[in-house]
Amino acid sequence: MGIASDEILGTFIPIILYWLYAAVVISIEKLVPKYKLRSSEEQDKRNHLVSKGTVIKGVVLQQALQACTATLLYILTNRDNDAAASFLIAMVVMDTWQYFMHRYMHENKFLYKHVHSQHHRLVAPYAYGALYNHPLEGLLVDTMAGAVSFLVSGMSPRTSIFFFSFATIKAVDDHSGLFNFPWHPFHVLFENNSLYHDLHHQPCGIKYNYSQPFFVFWDKILGTYHMPMIPPSYEDATK
Repeated sequence: MGIASDEILGTFIPIILYWLYAAVVISIEKLVPKYKLRSSEEQDKRNHLVSKGTVIKGVVLQQALQACTATLLYILTNRDNDAAASFLIAMVVMDTWQYFMHRYMHENKFLYKHVHSQHHRLVAPYAYGALYNHPLEGLLVDTMAGAVSFLVSGMSPRTSIFFFSFATIKAVDDHSGLFNFPWHPFHVLFENNSLYHDLHHQPCGIKYNYSQPFFVFWDKILGTYHMPMIPPSYEDATK
């Protein structure tokens, strides 16, 4: 598998899918707004701390960092392990890295104030804001989660195309604010979904639901799990 094939696809397909899937979600929200957790007007009002242009610039910077990291990983490794087990291992490893790094970003007051709070400017998350964060967080949390899951799982570049594409689409969907869409596979198969993560972005739920992007087992084990029952009002969500 030359660097002109699997490696390039593994680097750029997730980036392309990020914007394509975000566009699909936004189109669905406009066509059937009843499936949104909140109206576009309320979303804009809650997100007054950051403009959409700034979010787009931040995401592009994060994707450039991820592309450089992916290129370096592919150059330094030479694998052909296409086993399904590597995909599942990578899911668990990514969730583990993300949970503990994400939680530490909250519990360390300096890091929260100067780094992670940038992501929480999106009080009402939307699809293409999934990767909007401080560059340091982008490196330590998101990019390193991908790198560690790739290395520990031993997956091949070809498997990584599917894994990172899946993880990217999942992250976009979790930040979309789209919920209860009929037969949506992410909402049917995963308890960690847009409603679950949306609570974490609310002031009343900020100490809950650190898990991302796949499972919720670390939240349940370590006492930070909470699933709101009636969106989008969270006034009593954590009582």
